[in-house]
Amino acid sequence: MPHARGFTILELMIAMAIFTVICGAMFGLLQLSQQKYSSETQLSGAFQETRLAVDQIVRDFSVSGYPAVSMFSKVPADSSQYALNPVAWDPNYPVTFCLVGTAGGGTCQTPGDFDLIVETDLGSGVSWVRYQLIGTTLYRTVVGKTAVGDPVNATSPASLRVPFLTNVMNNVMNTSSAGLLTQINSAYPSMFPGGAPQPIFKYTCNTPAGPKPCPLAGNDGVPGNIRDVDINLIVMTRSPDAQTQVLKLVELNGRGHRVNP
Repeated sequence: MPHARGFTILELMIAMAIFTVICGAMFGLLQLSQQKYSSETQLSGAFQETRLAVDQIVRDFSVSGYPAVSMFSKVPADSSQYALNPVAWDPNYPVTFCLVGTAGGGTCQTPGDFDLIVETDLGSGVSWVRYQLIGTTLYRTVVGKTAVGDPVNATSPASLRVPFLTNVMNNVMNTSSAGLLTQINSAYPSMFPGGAPQPIFKYTCNTPAGPKPCPLAGNDGVPGNIRDVDINLIVMTRSPDAQTQVLKLVELNGRGHRVNP
């Protein structure tokens, strides 16, 4: 009968070492895959949320000014039944001349780089719809229009604001820590030219010579003449990239074009 021979201790140790190396490599690849998936999921989620936000702002602005006073054969005595202007502003709504836009706002509270109120009928009567960036949260406020009310005061109470989009970084240069700004500038050197905040809203006004960027001198610059709004949203993922620990930002743009007179 032949003599039976098993594995030696040395052979078993070599086999276990090879198995351990293979398992380590497999688990390392699995961890990288999980980190990659987590990072891509976060980035995709931020992109989707930002895209939906841009679409909503575009829709609200595009239908602003409805119903216009010109649509009535007899003007209602109550101005809350129609849109006096597509874009509402303050102070002394609705007749005061007001320049708009340009890095930090114009001479009025609204409209501005980070604050916009449109006036429109969303299906339940004319409302003021306000988009306002406070810190890194973009809020959306919808309030029914009143004949003698002021749109800024009516939409200002914190209890009425609804968080619309979080981690909005357009104004981060004025609000965040030096460490965060260094990371952002390092990862995205061209996103904030000159280290300046980037307006969410930029406006185009109607003039006798055709559409021109606001602000404008004279009556061409009043918010009632705003025809288009360019929207730029810069949004950060909720946590850094799992692999690189680098912040991830997405930037999306859109344009709202008013269709009502």
